[in-house]
Amino acid sequence: MTTREPSDADVADTAAEPAAPAELNATAPARADAEDSVLGRPYRALSIGIVSVVLLIAFEATAVGTAMPVAARELDGVSLYAFAFSAYFTTSLFGMVLAGQWSDRRGPLASLTAGIGAFAVGLALSGTAGVMWLFILGRAVQGFGGGLVIVALYVVVGRAYPEHLRPSIMAAFAASWVIPSVVGPLAAGSVTEQLGWRWVFIGIPVLVVFPLALALPQIRRLASGPTEGAVAAPFDRRRIRLALGISLGAGLLQYAAQDLRWLSAAPAVAGTALLVPAVLGLLPRGTYRAARGLPSVVLLRGVAAGSFIAAESFVPLMLVTQRGLSPTLAGFSLAAGGATWALGSFVQSRARVEPYRERLMGLGMVLVAAAIAAAPSVLIDAVPVWTLALTWAFGCFGMGLVISSTSVLLLHLSAPEKAGANSAALQISDGLSNVLLLSAGGAAFAALGGGTVTHAATSASGAGAPPAAFAAVFLPMAGVALAGAWVTTRLRERDRKPVETR
Repeated sequence: MTTREPSDADVADTAAEPAAPAELNATAPARADAEDSVLGRPYRALSIGIVSVVLLIAFEATAVGTAMPVAARELDGVSLYAFAFSAYFTTSLFGMVLAGQWSDRRGPLASLTAGIGAFAVGLALSGTAGVMWLFILGRAVQGFGGGLVIVALYVVVGRAYPEHLRPSIMAAFAASWVIPSVVGPLAAGSVTEQLGWRWVFIGIPVLVVFPLALALPQIRRLASGPTEGAVAAPFDRRRIRLALGISLGAGLLQYAAQDLRWLSAAPAVAGTALLVPAVLGLLPRGTYRAARGLPSVVLLRGVAAGSFIAAESFVPLMLVTQRGLSPTLAGFSLAAGGATWALGSFVQSRARVEPYRERLMGLGMVLVAAAIAAAPSVLIDAVPVWTLALTWAFGCFGMGLVISSTSVLLLHLSAPEKAGANSAALQISDGLSNVLLLSAGGAAFAALGGGTVTHAATSASGAGAPPAAFAAVFLPMAGVALAGAWVTTRLRERDRKPVETR
């Protein structure tokens, strides 16, 4: 259901009212336009609720990253630091596939509720952990919940909102990252210093109550149950096995990339053997060769997200070790990107740009590639540090154009009964590319001397890794982003028929 159907009472009330004068009726179009928006009366509570959920996820992502180093040191688990991140990503891949099937067969309500519950339980486990392995377990549970939530939210958007309102709600999702990207690190740092790192994890679940109270009744009304006319089929066990394969394979590959010894070839081979058939089975047919339509939309999401996130992860490290910035200043150098990302997402949401969506996405990928390629210029002392903040803001604007548009195009190209599976494929492409390109970038960084970066090296400019180690991360990622600009020429289907995931 996309709009509220009038009830018998509505019809009766309308019939009982006298006809309004013509001059009063002139205001009806304005009222109708106000109602027909994401904050109109039919959608207001739902929009506020689901955007609040995204806001909390965004705050967690920025705040937890700030508290993580302190937690690892206190739990004597610095050697396992990377697994606190990879555990989240690998289990989220499984959660995405499960959420896709669950939402298509039962509706998104149960998947969203279970996902938020698992997300909160994972935060509580990590926040109360006494040893590092329990902390990592909490991150894994949290990642599983996050995978359930993000896919369920996409299905809610596809079912509850008419097509012309979907770009606006996607823009609102992007805008909800602006405040956390600026406030999150500062708030988490203050809480960590004053109360301890555990409160960064334990405090977030309490905030989930408000968005749940707003969103769940509206989801039950507008988007619950299977799609109309669909048969409630049992879960596809083959896809569940493939989901386990993609999660385990990604974890093994990341482990191999972090340990550059010949013994690491064994987990690398095993991870590849698990990953390749799982990817081919879970993503739309033709994704790897950029087939027109939905496969290219899914591929572009991975190319854009993976190249940008892999590069951005090394920006603060480069600024701290090579230019002598404090961690706080290095983090704030990226803060403006949150606003420009939201601006790009707002631009793509305007109805007047719809005929030019694919061209805007191509422009966005060119901006992303240019920003990534320009980032290592600050390795030259004569280049002011503020130039990176400026170029990165343009790159984030490009990401705003691209990421929200891929979500809009996916829902446009998906049959209603396949929205969950296709949304899962989009998120799998996003998450998997993050893992693989981060692993590749990290391996290149370490191979060229990046492993020499230590805590002591962060105290002075130029005392860290060789500049070539950073260039080996940024320049290949710029090439990947530039390839994404070509993929944008493959987004439009000639026959405009929906493409289904196998």
